[in-house]
Amino acid sequence: MELHDVLRVAGIGLLIAILHLFFESTGKKEFAFFLFFVGYIYMTIELLRLLKLFFYEISTFLEWLLMTS
Repeated sequence: MELHDVLRVAGIGLLIAILHLFFESTGKKEFAFFLFFVGYIYMTIELLRLLKLFFYEISTFLEWLLMTS
């Protein structure tokens, strides 16, 4: 995981939070809920992608350990 991945997720999260607050304060609760739902789906997909990379790194490390033994 690199720094730009963390910054991208944080930036999207901040943008969604600000837009959610804006829609809540203007009384458009259905837009706020839809935005929250889309943000939740995006964060779940990003989390799954980062977990896939994490487990790939772990498996590569374990393979390296087995080769050196």
